[in-house]
Amino acid sequence: MHIEAGVVSGAKMVLSYATATGVIGMGAKLAWENIRDNGIVSFVLKSLLATIIVFCCFEVLPHYPVGVSEVHLILGTTIFLVFGIAPAMVGLALGLLIQGLFFAQFDLPQYGINVTTLLASMLILYTASKKIIPENIAYKDISYSQMLKMSIIWEGAIVGWVAFWAFYGQGFSAENLHNVATFGGAYMLVVIIEPLIDLAVLSAVKAFNSGKCNILFDKRLNNCRA
Repeated sequence: MHIEAGVVSGAKMVLSYATATGVIGMGAKLAWENIRDNGIVSFVLKSLLATIIVFCCFEVLPHYPVGVSEVHLILGTTIFLVFGIAPAMVGLALGLLIQGLFFAQFDLPQYGINVTTLLASMLILYTASKKIIPENIAYKDISYSQMLKMSIIWEGAIVGWVAFWAFYGQGFSAENLHNVATFGGAYMLVVIIEPLIDLAVLSAVKAFNSGKCNILFDKRLNNCRA
């Protein structure tokens, strides 16, 4: 989902700074709420684990340039279900930043674009999850169909944002339409893999479930009480 350098350039980059400020501000609000409800230590640990996972998704797992961007297996639904919305957003933002600072400096000018794509997509997933998963259902107990819906929403939101940036930066030429369609088709193939990984992770949680809250996991994972 890393937008290629030059797709958006010049004065058009100002929009990415505005959108990045907006989603990071929303993430800060959610982070404060998480700290208030769970404590600073729990929030920091969950955010650290989410950051490590995101960084590994960007740098360790295979990723391929396709069309206007790159195809990654980011495991966004996994970190959301396991760690919660605020740590997931922190993990996405910091994982992307660490990659840019130390391993892919050429991506730094597009940080506002890419962080908007990730965090806005995570907020869309968070909103959709409230309708997909009833409040009395723990995340570890969700069905494959519910997981598939969430993966489609997550991956679809990323594809939608990448398409937006591509059309915003380069217009609707035949070549750009082809590049966006190629990227979208390749990226949505990830939907086949991600729900299986999510269910495997949740099955592991269920197998070792103690019924009590764990400082490393979101309370909704087990619907536990402190």
